[in-house]
Amino acid sequence: MEAVAEGLWGLADYAEKKGEIGKAVKCLEAICQSHASFLPIVEVKTRLRISTLLLKHSHNVNQAKSHLERSQLLLKQIPSCFDLKFRTFSLLSQCYHLVGAIPPQKQTLLKALDLTASLPPEVSVRLWACNFNSQLANALIIEGDYNSAISALESGFVSASQLCYPELQMFFATSVLHVHLMQWYDDNSVQSALRRCDDLWESLGPDRREQGLGLLFYNELLHIFYQLRVCDYKNANQHVDKLDAVMKADSHKMREAQRLTNELNALNQSLSRPDLPNRERSLLSSKQAQIQDRLSSMNNTNWSTEQPLEPAYFGNTKRPWQDKLVLAPPPIDGEWLPKSAVYALVDLMVVIFGRPRGLFKECAKRIQSGMRAIQVELAKLGITDGVREVDLQHSAIWMAGVYLMLLMQFLENKVAVELTRSEFVEAQEALVQMKEWFIRFPTILQACESIIEMLRGQYAHSVGCYSEAAFHYIEAAKLTGSKSMQAMCQVYAAVSYICIGDAESSSQALDLIGPIYRMKDSFVGVREQASVLFAYGLLLMRQDEYEEARARLAKGLQIAHNSMGNLQLIAQYLTILGHLALALHDTVQAREILRSSLTLAKKLYDIPTQIWVLSVLTGLYKGLGEIGNEMENEEYRKKKLDDLQTKLADAHSSIHHIELIDKVRIEVQQFHELDIKRAMESQSMRVNFDIPESVGLSTPMPASSSSRLLDLDNLDNRRRGKRKI
Repeated sequence: MEAVAEGLWGLADYAEKKGEIGKAVKCLEAICQSHASFLPIVEVKTRLRISTLLLKHSHNVNQAKSHLERSQLLLKQIPSCFDLKFRTFSLLSQCYHLVGAIPPQKQTLLKALDLTASLPPEVSVRLWACNFNSQLANALIIEGDYNSAISALESGFVSASQLCYPELQMFFATSVLHVHLMQWYDDNSVQSALRRCDDLWESLGPDRREQGLGLLFYNELLHIFYQLRVCDYKNANQHVDKLDAVMKADSHKMREAQRLTNELNALNQSLSRPDLPNRERSLLSSKQAQIQDRLSSMNNTNWSTEQPLEPAYFGNTKRPWQDKLVLAPPPIDGEWLPKSAVYALVDLMVVIFGRPRGLFKECAKRIQSGMRAIQVELAKLGITDGVREVDLQHSAIWMAGVYLMLLMQFLENKVAVELTRSEFVEAQEALVQMKEWFIRFPTILQACESIIEMLRGQYAHSVGCYSEAAFHYIEAAKLTGSKSMQAMCQVYAAVSYICIGDAESSSQALDLIGPIYRMKDSFVGVREQASVLFAYGLLLMRQDEYEEARARLAKGLQIAHNSMGNLQLIAQYLTILGHLALALHDTVQAREILRSSLTLAKKLYDIPTQIWVLSVLTGLYKGLGEIGNEMENEEYRKKKLDDLQTKLADAHSSIHHIELIDKVRIEVQQFHELDIKRAMESQSMRVNFDIPESVGLSTPMPASSSSRLLDLDNLDNRRRGKRKI
């Protein structure tokens, strides 16, 4: 009977190579369904093969799980066959993971680890221990047990150290860092994890680092996420530039590999001709060997010649190794995200760090290329026009979540860029796209609801609808569990209330600013501190507390300049400080500060801030009797004001304007929410980017209402409702 089994296995292999997966499965099922008696080990191998095919090429997870559970029962009768037992444990764990059955997954993995602990510490046993600890950590993260997850990863790190396998050590070290970034317990733990990654990466040497492309991207991106969190933008830029260069080099290499592959295919076709002359055949064969050598050297990585034991992506046909960014060797076959998603993430990082510096041309190019790549991947998952989350295959949900979250990040930054440039209609269009994606995929994109509300507030504030802006900011704060996001939205709302200009609104602003100001030092990083100092300084200026306002604003400006590099925020700080200097009759400093602010505002194409600065400069020149400068300045201000009024009129007349500023939240219909949440949670280590929201403070006021804030000599409520923190 073994000969029969081997014959059917051979037929199954042949069918799979031809892409006839159904025939391959039927060949294998013939063994399992046969009335003839096969050895248990034959049936186990067959069921493992069936489950692997089902997981690679179909969405039939439950049937694969049934085959694996039957294999596990059969293996209990066999005292040895440890490799088969390990493979069964691993695949069964991943099936439980995919269907969201976390308790049986943990139980399976703990049994597997017990088995590895009972065996002699051979290389293969320790590698399997690494596999099981990695999967166990992911399961524990889903349950929110971060400490136990770190313990499992540390156990994997110990196994990798015993194997003297630095790449595998690096895999576990970066995974530990990732968990620390997801659940930030304390600064020391995060920094310790970061230092260990740095030391291990340095110890690999340049050649091994170059071969470990997946680890390079994973490690560098985690460093960028850390530096975003602590607002270390200057050092983060170095990592972004490095990743961008590596990405471009790898893309060039892949294009060259594809060209050589096409050339090799053409040569193979020519060599297949029976009438080819010997001399020509010899030349073509020599050229064929050269191309094969070149392709072989291009695909040379530490693990490229080894075949993984199970698929990295369930329900998706396995991709070639050169299209993957592998983190660890078999039997782990680790991959954080597909290469296309990682490359889109690099583009996103370029945008996030380029936008505050006013590099809008490069940002637009990266947003366009990133969104185009994501749309291609979404189409592969069946997400085209009209498809909603209820239509998705269960096994496609988590991958869809990766790309949809990336898409929303790109759109968020597009909104921010267009609002900075006062291109309100373009900002509307991007924001409406975000809203439509959220309505179609409300569970997958649930975390984006607060971002959308915040951006609705940004838009409303930019077009002068301050009351509506404050409403959306407050709603955004209610929708998020992030302390940082809540603080930023409350600061935004406070600025909108200040711009309304009456005593009640100023009181509401103070009520929002006060608690954040008192806890400003408790946040990780300085973004919240810089923002609340801006809002508080603005409020103090409205209350005629000029010296105190200047002290707060000077401190905030120093933080924004040294740590954040956000030119728009710096320009707004400078404008208010210049205004205060003028109010305190320090005309020399006022002129210098305001010119710097105007230079930055021009670089950013920030028309409202330009108008605001020009209004203050006009007052300065008038007070100094510089009639020529005053007339020239006022003429330029009126030109910019006309430009802004035209853009505002276009925005207000758009069909999307009312729906975006309307004081109502987005209404959505939820579809099989629990299933989708479970599928999303099952990939928590891959989906959780932990990228802070990327929109900075809005321009404090459009020019149409700037006189309410700028005319310090005619404030109606100067002494009314005056309160301090």
